[in-house]
Amino acid sequence: MLEEIYNYFTVEMLYYWVNLGVLPFWFILIFFPRSNLTKYFVTTIFPILILSATYIFILYKSYLNSYDFEKNFGLYLGINNLSELFSDNYYLMTFWIHFISINLFTGGWIVKDSQKFSINKFLITVPLIITYLIGPVGLLVYWLIRIFYAKNINLYD
Repeated sequence: MLEEIYNYFTVEMLYYWVNLGVLPFWFILIFFPRSNLTKYFVTTIFPILILSATYIFILYKSYLNSYDFEKNFGLYLGINNLSELFSDNYYLMTFWIHFISINLFTGGWIVKDSQKFSINKFLITVPLIITYLIGPVGLLVYWLIRIFYAKNINLYD
C-alpha cells in the first residue's frame, strides 16, 4: 500500500495536489479573514507543516533518483546556472513549494496584522489576491494601505 502511494505521488501529481491544496487556505483567508477557521486553521503552523512534509518528500524522491544536490549551490554563480537548475523537475518543485509556502505565510500575516489596525476586511482582499499571485507586490500594496490605518510609517514593525 505504501508503495502504491509513493508511486502515485510523482512530481507532476504533487504539483497538482500542492496547487489545489493551498486554494482552500487562500479562500478562507480572503473570504473569512476574521473567522475562527482562519485563526485556528490557516494562520497557524498547520499549512506550513503540510507543505514542509511535501517538501521533504520531494527531497527524498530526489535523493532516490540520484539528484546532484551539490549543483544547487551553483545558483549563486549566475543566471545561467539558475536556469539550468530550473530545467530539473525536482528542483523546480522544491522551488514552487517554497514560493507557495512563503506567499501563504505572508497572506496569513497580512490578515493577522490587518486585525491589529482594524482594517476593513474587504480592503485587504486586494492585497491578499495579489500576494497569492505575485507575493512581494501584494505585501507592498498591503503596506501602503496599512500606512493610512496605522497613521505612521514603521519600517521595522
